[in-house]
Amino acid sequence: MYKIIDGKYISSQIKKEIADEVVRRKSAGLRAPHLAAVLVGTDGGSETYVANKVKACEEVGFQSTLIRYPDSVTEEALLRKVGELNRDNSVDGFIVQMPLPKHISEEKITLAIAYQKDVDGFHPENLGRMMLGSPTFISATPYGILELLKRYEIPTSGKKAVIIGRSNIVGRPLSILLSMKGVDATVTVVHSRTKDIGLITAEADILIAAIGSPNFVKADMVKEGAVVIDVGTTRVKNENFKSGWKLTGDVDFEDVAPKCSFITPVPGGVGPMTIVSLLRNTLLACSLTE
Repeated sequence: MYKIIDGKYISSQIKKEIADEVVRRKSAGLRAPHLAAVLVGTDGGSETYVANKVKACEEVGFQSTLIRYPDSVTEEALLRKVGELNRDNSVDGFIVQMPLPKHISEEKITLAIAYQKDVDGFHPENLGRMMLGSPTFISATPYGILELLKRYEIPTSGKKAVIIGRSNIVGRPLSILLSMKGVDATVTVVHSRTKDIGLITAEADILIAAIGSPNFVKADMVKEGAVVIDVGTTRVKNENFKSGWKLTGDVDFEDVAPKCSFITPVPGGVGPMTIVSLLRNTLLACSLTE
């Protein structure tokens, strides 16, 4: 029988740990960490994600600021705001929520964020430090996945880990983290150009799906007893839900779960961990400026 990896439960534990640290900071005469978020447009997924970040900040005692712009905002105006946030000593870390409108270069915006405040961990400086094993802000989703494996005491040393997806946000940084000393997994990355993906994934002790294709992973792609981590979050139309859509992962849960030892649900698996990882990075950023 498979066990559910409950990201909501683990994230609530971590939030309590962070909240306790905020209380200790305040009792020592230090201020609470401050996280800012810049939201462009009204994308439904981004709206929900940013709202959850603001709520999480309130729960742990952080100060939070939400800065909104319409889809029509110019790249120049957004870059000016990034510059202001870089210089604002009251802001410890900030994110610019992706995706951005097509007329704005996501690369330009990412590079403009001071790496010391890049709590998303997307800046090349932070990615490079992570690759070298130096102290840095680790990308929030990979950080959250590692924490789930750790807190559920899932062995990684010598295990075969297969990651489906090679994005700069999840797949690539996660492949580096899983192969580092102390984690010691043997990592394979597969993607849209990989031949016979199913044969490769079926050898995985730990399978991480981060491809953005609903229900892509079927039971015949999964090894008996595997640990399956589903990073996918796609809104799929479903009239049975009040919202008119259902959040769907990359793994066909009903088909795959019976073969697993551990599996994350969607929602309630990796998603909550991404947000608390962002909070942990913000707490670190605040401590580094003292």
